[in-house]
Amino acid sequence: MSYCLKNKLLNLFRRGLKFVRLASTSAVVVATSTSAPRRASSSAATSSSTPAVDDLQTLKTKVCIIGSGLAAHTAAIYASRAELKPILFEGWMANGVAPGGQLTTTSEVENFPGFPDGINGIELMDRCRKQSLRFGTQILTETVNKVDFSTTPFKVFTDSKAVIADSVIVATGAVSKQLDFPRLWRRAYEGFGTEAYRLVLCAMVLPPFSGTSPWQRDTFKASKIMQQRALTNPRIQVLWNSVVVGAYKDENTNNRVLGGLKVKNMVSGEVSDLKVSGLFFAIGHEPATKFLDGQLELHSDGYVVTKPGTTQTSVRGVFAVGDVQDKKYRQAVTATGTGCMAALEAEHYLQEIGSQEGKGD
Repeated sequence: MSYCLKNKLLNLFRRGLKFVRLASTSAVVVATSTSAPRRASSSAATSSSTPAVDDLQTLKTKVCIIGSGLAAHTAAIYASRAELKPILFEGWMANGVAPGGQLTTTSEVENFPGFPDGINGIELMDRCRKQSLRFGTQILTETVNKVDFSTTPFKVFTDSKAVIADSVIVATGAVSKQLDFPRLWRRAYEGFGTEAYRLVLCAMVLPPFSGTSPWQRDTFKASKIMQQRALTNPRIQVLWNSVVVGAYKDENTNNRVLGGLKVKNMVSGEVSDLKVSGLFFAIGHEPATKFLDGQLELHSDGYVVTKPGTTQTSVRGVFAVGDVQDKKYRQAVTATGTGCMAALEAEHYLQEIGSQEGKGD
């Protein structure tokens, strides 16, 4: 079995573990807002919904980083080398993705400088994690489910820990959008759900893989080289101007396996059956900002608003990097750049507030 395939299956397994642990993990806050952040004037409302710090293990840091992708680890490396001793929450299957972010779901990264032959996404993130640890970053494999930016120092919460931080770097990235079928199949296995079922289906079609890709336009938006690879691959059939509007089970397998999809042609309006045994979602992303609960200013589509040319958010001392604030470029190399920017800006901010005094203690 090739290294690439092993990592693909390992990542699928890691993602599936989330659902085994559902009973022991609490739900993530889902309220969002695009309004201006709540400040100290709303501290009464904030304190009533904020977990009691005394009930959790409390840690203190000058820089708390939330995220585990390239932006997060770049910020961690720079902050560590500045002797700021950052704490980084890499999450435990946060938003259904393994620590390391979206690159852990990528087989080969070919456009990241320094790797002329490309590099496996999981391997790249493993290297970044080791580099963060090398310079002294404290990495915690827990998911942040609540923050309190109403007063300083800021507070960051997981199920078991509370971090008191002089500054915070939000690097939670973006999550894959899901199709909202009107008659999506029900639970395939007791105690799991449709997400776990999709993972099982994906594993069933690897390898080899061949398939059909419905596309709601008559052109692709991907890079030219990736378009060419897809269009010239004899095992891929593209259905232009088409969208998936439903899914149904295979009655021949006691309704335990996906039988096919309902595909609508956006030009003619015709709905047809497409017999498939696996379904992958690749319909874009949305920023992972729900846990912020409206405490940072967001764009209408949920991305964190940052001051042009910086990573500064609407709350002084809180910075946002990577895909959580970038809806234009969304590239690995640009995410890395913003991570560096945030660490430097956080260091400058801490100097301003005098937090760096005695940083070697």
